[in-house]
Amino acid sequence: MHTTPTTPVRLTAGSLTLRPWAPEDAAVLAGLYEDEAMRRWAGAPVHDEPSAARWVAEQHRGWETGERLAFAVEEASDARPVGHVVLKRPAASAAPAEVGYWTAAHARGRGVAPRALAAVADWAFAAFAREGLTRLDLLHQVDNTASCRVAEKSGFTLSGLLPAAPPDFPLDGHRHTRQAPSSA
Repeated sequence: MHTTPTTPVRLTAGSLTLRPWAPEDAAVLAGLYEDEAMRRWAGAPVHDEPSAARWVAEQHRGWETGERLAFAVEEASDARPVGHVVLKRPAASAAPAEVGYWTAAHARGRGVAPRALAAVADWAFAAFAREGLTRLDLLHQVDNTASCRVAEKSGFTLSGLLPAAPPDFPLDGHRHTRQAPSSA
């Protein structure tokens, strides 16, 4: 059983604010998915505003169960989400949790993903230390070189190769890991 925050969690990382996705984000989210790179790398089934609304509702359910804690990422200078970071927590508390993320086309190259990912990792290790969270995994396809750079900038180290698993993962992948800070 997961311990889930009872109130929505908001995090900050410099000029970034990370907050749970809200129903009013659906229209903007649908627009963000018009980008070819988003459709390629982010596997969400977002094609239009109704599918975006369903995706946002799924993120809300993830907070209710404590198994998928998703954050919309906003920059102080932009009124719309510029990214997404998610903490996926397996039901078995001994298993490592996984993080995922994407950055909107209009915000790429500004360090949004590494800052947001590092903030969620720091929060996750602090918030779920009692549950035994000691490792986070970040997985991506080998041809997604930008994800390798984001992982490294966020304190994740390459720890292994993953075999392809078509159709969802047609190519081999990388596993990057970040360990919880020592309490020495």
